[in-house]
Amino acid sequence: MAKKLIEIDFSQPPEAHDCIHNRWHPDIPMYAWVKPGEDFVLECMDWTGGQINNNNSADDVRDVDLTKVHYLSGPIGVEGAEPGDLLVVDILDIGTLEQFQWGFNGIFAKENGGGFLTEHYPDARKSIWDFNGIYTSSRHVPGVNFAGIMHPGLIGCLPSKELLNEWNKREAALIATDPDRVPPLAAPPCAGTAHMGQLKGDAAKVAALEGARTVPPREHGGNCDIKDLTKGSRVFFPVYVKGAGLSMGDLHFSQGDGEITFCGAIEMAGWIHIRVSIIKDGVAKYAVKNPIFKPSPLQPNYQNHLIFEGISVDESGKQHYLDAHVSYRQACLNAIEYLKKFGYTGAQAYSILGTAPVQGHISGIVDIPNVCATLFLPTEIFNFNIDPCAEGPTKYIKANEDVPVSYWADK
Repeated sequence: MAKKLIEIDFSQPPEAHDCIHNRWHPDIPMYAWVKPGEDFVLECMDWTGGQINNNNSADDVRDVDLTKVHYLSGPIGVEGAEPGDLLVVDILDIGTLEQFQWGFNGIFAKENGGGFLTEHYPDARKSIWDFNGIYTSSRHVPGVNFAGIMHPGLIGCLPSKELLNEWNKREAALIATDPDRVPPLAAPPCAGTAHMGQLKGDAAKVAALEGARTVPPREHGGNCDIKDLTKGSRVFFPVYVKGAGLSMGDLHFSQGDGEITFCGAIEMAGWIHIRVSIIKDGVAKYAVKNPIFKPSPLQPNYQNHLIFEGISVDESGKQHYLDAHVSYRQACLNAIEYLKKFGYTGAQAYSILGTAPVQGHISGIVDIPNVCATLFLPTEIFNFNIDPCAEGPTKYIKANEDVPVSYWADK
């Protein structure tokens, strides 16, 4: 039986645990060490550290302190791992905790991070999803029931000091182009809410001033939100510090490609069972700059889809040149407008696209001036038929049902 390296007391805040950290920094000590070939289990808090509650109010989503997240379990040191190696991580299993048979999806207020469609849905909203084995459904989004693909939204290794400095330099330069933008262009270091694991005292205070926030994916992995990275997957991570320093968290029960609502998956607390090994000098051998992922053979077996297209023409009719971001946004908006014909509100449809096993593709990116992005919506997840027919759509969802909303203080 695999040993449990990290066990969390969920009655205590994340800051009470030295097996948890919320910044990337090379000086964070390894919480535990393992040998290549060993497998082990880690428990993980949800990405907010318990800031979201199982209720019918979106006030907690509105009020989340994003300078605190993500809360990660680790880092785990691997004996013999050196800079330039590849750390091989096999995800053997992942699951929910008995006391947390629910998760949440959040649409964040524009003033507090926003989301992919923040101009259309600028207010904080929340849906709660109950787990039933591998399936999930929501009292806030009726009419859907689907199998999840549980995965870590965030997993990666500690950066070197040189790589950390590069991150901070380039992201600060981006912020400087529009420092007052809402939402901001990037998330700079924030020492006041940094939790540095076992690093304490003055050393922790100094590291907190430059510790990288966990918001984006970077060269070391991080917050990649790859929905197919479930049990049976393998990841090859570049190693930047002695021991690698593997950390993970932000566990998801299910997610659509793109995690488009920002807190776009079904977020959960849970556990993950992994095994590690090393490829010596693997970075140079395979010309690795960013992690390489080998997906699992496991996935929900949905065969029937409606595929929505989007092109590089935005909502105002402005033509963009081969802009995949605009194209995928249009595909999402087209799917939302379609689902509204069956009685869903826009926010409910938005939540479905963020949580269900929706596939996003760049289907064409060479035909100037339009990228063709596509969104594959599995029709079998619905309790009713959503295919187009001669009779037209039927409104199955009651008009008085919606996901909870909470408005920013100055609205």
